[in-house]
Amino acid sequence: MHIPVLIQREPDAADLPLPQYATPGSVGADLYAAIDEPVVLQPGERRKISTGIRIALPPGYEAQVRPRSGLADRYGLSMVNAPGTIDSDYRGVVQVILINLGEEPITIRRGDRIAQMVIAPVARAVWQESDALPETERAEGGFGSTGFSTQK
Repeated sequence: MHIPVLIQREPDAADLPLPQYATPGSVGADLYAAIDEPVVLQPGERRKISTGIRIALPPGYEAQVRPRSGLADRYGLSMVNAPGTIDSDYRGVVQVILINLGEEPITIRRGDRIAQMVIAPVARAVWQESDALPETERAEGGFGSTGFSTQK
């Protein structure tokens, strides 16, 4: 399925690629750092990094901005709010809140692939207040209630 998404580059990002899918089977399109100078993230530090793009999603869709697995694995680079959500009515510059969860400083340079964006349909709930909810086997079991190991 192909969804048309309008995209606009900021003037200072004209030389950067538009979001791109790395392979035919890629779900997320790579987002690029639109920064003038390298940014060094110290361990534990977080910083907003511009992608230099604005998008207009069709109603009923969202964009999920997610960390890149290779950067997370190699350097501990992640996102504070993973996944970040871009609503269909947002028209500001797409920015990524990166965090260095590793033990060494990480340098982000102009044009680096810093995150990936997935376009997904969303459903809006119609909230119906009720005096009781249907029973389930799990009931109120929450965090860790289904166990950790498959071993008995």
